[in-house]
Amino acid sequence: MQLNTTLNCKSIILAFFMMFITSTYSQYVFYKETIPEKISLHPFASIANVGQEKLEIQYVIQNYNTFNTSKLKSDNDDLGFTQDYFWGKFSVKNESGLDLHYYLETARPITDRVELYVVDKKSGVITKFVSGDKMPFKERAFDNRKTIFKLNFKPNSSLDIYLHLKSDGEVVKMPLELSNSDSFVITESFEQFIFGVFYGILLIASIIYFFFFFALKEQTFLYYSLYVFFVSLMQLSLDGYFYKYFTPNGGWLSQHSVLLFSMITGILLGKYSEVFLKIKQHNTIIYKLFNVVYGLAFVLIGFILFVPSALVYCYPIANVLGLFILLLIISSMVVLMRAKVRVDSFFASGILFLIVGFGVFILNNFGLLPNTFLIQNSSKFGTGLEIIFLSLSMANLIRNLKNEKNELNRLALVRSEEMNDLKTYFLSNISHELRTPLNAIMNLIDSVSNDVEDEKIKRNCQVIKYSSHSLLSSVNDILDFSKIEKKEIKLDNVVFNPASLIEQVKNSAELRAKDKGLDFVFTARNSMPRLLLGDEARLAQVINNVLSNAIKFTSEGFVKFEIETKMKSDNCASLVLTISDSGVGISKDKMDSIFDSFTQHNIDNKRKFGGLGLGLYIVKTLVDMQDGTIVMNSYLNKGTSCVITLDFKMVEAPKEEIIAPLPEVYDLEGRTILVVEDNSINQMVIKMILKKWKNTHVVFANNGQEGLDAFKSHSIDLVLMDLQMPVMDGYEATIAIRNGEAGQENSSVPIIAVTADVMEGTKARVIEIGMNDYLSKPIKNDLLYNAVKKLVTELV
Repeated sequence: MQLNTTLNCKSIILAFFMMFITSTYSQYVFYKETIPEKISLHPFASIANVGQEKLEIQYVIQNYNTFNTSKLKSDNDDLGFTQDYFWGKFSVKNESGLDLHYYLETARPITDRVELYVVDKKSGVITKFVSGDKMPFKERAFDNRKTIFKLNFKPNSSLDIYLHLKSDGEVVKMPLELSNSDSFVITESFEQFIFGVFYGILLIASIIYFFFFFALKEQTFLYYSLYVFFVSLMQLSLDGYFYKYFTPNGGWLSQHSVLLFSMITGILLGKYSEVFLKIKQHNTIIYKLFNVVYGLAFVLIGFILFVPSALVYCYPIANVLGLFILLLIISSMVVLMRAKVRVDSFFASGILFLIVGFGVFILNNFGLLPNTFLIQNSSKFGTGLEIIFLSLSMANLIRNLKNEKNELNRLALVRSEEMNDLKTYFLSNISHELRTPLNAIMNLIDSVSNDVEDEKIKRNCQVIKYSSHSLLSSVNDILDFSKIEKKEIKLDNVVFNPASLIEQVKNSAELRAKDKGLDFVFTARNSMPRLLLGDEARLAQVINNVLSNAIKFTSEGFVKFEIETKMKSDNCASLVLTISDSGVGISKDKMDSIFDSFTQHNIDNKRKFGGLGLGLYIVKTLVDMQDGTIVMNSYLNKGTSCVITLDFKMVEAPKEEIIAPLPEVYDLEGRTILVVEDNSINQMVIKMILKKWKNTHVVFANNGQEGLDAFKSHSIDLVLMDLQMPVMDGYEATIAIRNGEAGQENSSVPIIAVTADVMEGTKARVIEIGMNDYLSKPIKNDLLYNAVKKLVTELV
């Protein structure tokens, strides 16, 4: 009886002890019924600050329970500005019976050293992974800007996982998020798109306003351009891109880039604001305070450069100095407003967005806000909106400067011409930059649409596809406008099937009209010739632009598209295109300017219907170039009718027209393609296309020089060559290959230009230097395959 009582007591004590251990260090368990895409492991993890003790993993495993550990309260716990060592632990058990592969994201991209130890409880085997920005990037456990570890959970395995973190004084965080492969790829693609847009905005703003500085010689533009540039570098450092692409070997600059760039950014923001607001003229006290903060910032930079032991104190001091600069800017605006001096509203809005964005970012750093994508990147959204509004304020400054300089006759005229040239350059350049992300979006959404079966996702993909085509159409309009301004636009003379072209245009317009709930009526009078000679693409553009306008400006009712063929002679036919709608119409006083560029900006409905106002201007230009006529009749609130007449030469159709069918299987029969492309997004798109081709080997190079080097180690059958690249561009690389610098045996290798530059001069230039073909982005799979297949077949 006494023995039973003793055993019962021991059992109770043991159960209590096990319950305590389980509640303190619980583990995550995978069950077969529920295998999630994403898991946050912070509820199952604990962490210990071991100060400056450098401990071995064996000691940590044996003594971890004796450490002063604490549970992670959230996936965004703030461990403070510190140089201490941290150890964390969590356990995972796989009872699903499946072999599971996950990606673990932890620590910030700028954490110096992150070690992960996976301990198999059954075998006792310890596997070590290392990451962090203090080591060469190629030695990291996983090739990614973020701190990522790839984990494999074998069936019925039970693992203890230990994390070891060390920073040089920056804020330490330990998120623990597991993602499966699909979730990881989707997140990475989304982040690349968002970050691409963000950095694209910053880069364009920096370059454009640097050009403005050279054009106008105003210091404000120089400070603003440099400020935007260093904001980009600071964000690149925080995101891990600076380390990955600029300092992949680690080293001093990689370690201190965040602090250095943030200090320089703060100084430039203060200097830009001070000059923009003309503080020196209005308040000498605030002007002197600005100079005091600049002095302190340079002193801090001196400590960063020459006193490494003070680094732990530099991070919080840098934040304080940044706060002082913002307070001085706000104080400057308040002082100016009290003195009845007008402060640009865009400037004030930009600073407000900056404060809100970084305020949310700082609260997130201290763990006071959840770790969502929006909050995590609040500084980017804040900075992006700030740059947009500050750019608008700079645009206001440009307008004010222009008004002032116009009083100085000759100088005003010269400056005005410079601005017009810069405007044309800007339109052409920004259109080129937009085609790069569009290339990724359109190809990726095609891939997603083909791979998924869910009808809702397919419909959403269709919406994205229509939106992308609409954006691409706008980009093409901008490019055409630039070509028209420079008198570079040319017409092609090719044989085409008008019936096929009209059918494609009609089907696309019919879908868009039905999406708006409009009745779409198509009528074809008389039979069209089988083949015509002319510019097929420009004819499609003319019809598309007019149909798009009809659909855009019609809220209810109908859109009618009628085509009539009139025979003028034995070898000439006239196409009469009539497009009418029941839309808002155009008032008589606006009709005289309807074909001018940017006309829509003068129409009262511009805010309701949007658009660039270039469509009809381009249509009129293209119709005139083809010696055609265009007549428009419109009545306000009743509708519009547009009649276009174009003449084409007829071509006699061959007796047997052989139409090459689209290949069912894309097979290059063991050929090797060299892709010379510096943009990672475009590399991803091309890789996505080519991986579906059978027996195709692909070699990637990031610039022309790497492309030349690739010939030394690979047998190349064809080259896909980008044109604009660092180190050596596509033009230089092609000339070098043709001159035998990649080996005489490779001097005639087929080269296809793949570029977002669709200017006529570019097309002529690539043929002139010896390229075999030219393809513009966005890339179409069938078009790329046919071009490649044709050239590699000719080699046989």
